[in-house]
Amino acid sequence: MPLRHQDFRHFLDALNELNPAQIEDAQTRIRDLRRKTEAISEIEARTSREAKCPFCGEERRQKWGRTRTKIQRYRCGGCQKTYSGRTGSAVGHIHRPDLFMVVLRDMLIGSTPLSVRKLAKKLGLNKYTVWRWRMLVFSIIENRVTPAFSGIIEADETYQRESRKGSREWVRHAADPLNVPAPPRPRWEDFTSQGLKMMRGLSRWQLPILTVADRGGAKLFQRLANHAGATLQDAMTPLVPRDAVLCSDGAAGYSKIASAGGIEHVVLGSKPGTRVAAGCYHIQNVNSLHARYKKFIKPFCGPASKNLNGYIRWLELRLAGARPADVIRGS
Repeated sequence: MPLRHQDFRHFLDALNELNPAQIEDAQTRIRDLRRKTEAISEIEARTSREAKCPFCGEERRQKWGRTRTKIQRYRCGGCQKTYSGRTGSAVGHIHRPDLFMVVLRDMLIGSTPLSVRKLAKKLGLNKYTVWRWRMLVFSIIENRVTPAFSGIIEADETYQRESRKGSREWVRHAADPLNVPAPPRPRWEDFTSQGLKMMRGLSRWQLPILTVADRGGAKLFQRLANHAGATLQDAMTPLVPRDAVLCSDGAAGYSKIASAGGIEHVVLGSKPGTRVAAGCYHIQNVNSLHARYKKFIKPFCGPASKNLNGYIRWLELRLAGARPADVIRGS
């Protein structure tokens, strides 16, 4: 029950009598309440936009109290079932939506996201809870609309070392080498600790990530299955219209794409004097995106390759300036 106006005024007047420790405690309580209120607002905004019943699609509804987490509940005028803004969404079974929103803000807003352990300590949660929430966000954002590219289009690849973080392959093989097959490669730390010779160049353990950008601001990161030119062609062909100008390095795949589609192709080198042609043709925008990708991915110390698409999509949302509400509404 909300405070009456005069009671609220008395409450404000009493703040002048608080000592520093009490003021700190009050600030913490108010911060937590604000966090919960913001989370409720984001979830209820989803219900206001999508007024249909998640069970039968009926638009007629009436307010039907509030949930345990103070979110407005509705009763469907058709099937008579009750629902809220969380029903049918990816965050429907999260018991602390306020803390989930904090995790989501940390992922999307700010200079550098906190590690799972640091964020869990900050919120008083188990590190595995924060990790599951990040994986849930990955499942929400995995579907995307491919941007339309036009004009001068830059394309190049960067590479991410293959990672099996969390895998028990090496441990199981060491424990039972007769029945458990050996992993396909040594652990990366074994190359240092055991003095193994590191594989040089772009081996199959370097995963290619195609980066495409145009001068209008459209950008795309896409992990490729392998280094084959045909794989590159299949990925690039739908992205480059016939009236565009393709700028790339001298990789054969790009030349084949341009010749097959009758596209103007400008080949650029890496040595001084060959990086820019005619004053406007270059691939400096995608090189900048590569630098931002490396800076973003470095704190995660080589994420497991099975989750790499999620990290790539996460970076795309950060570069696009996405807000937590955009993710919640898409769930």
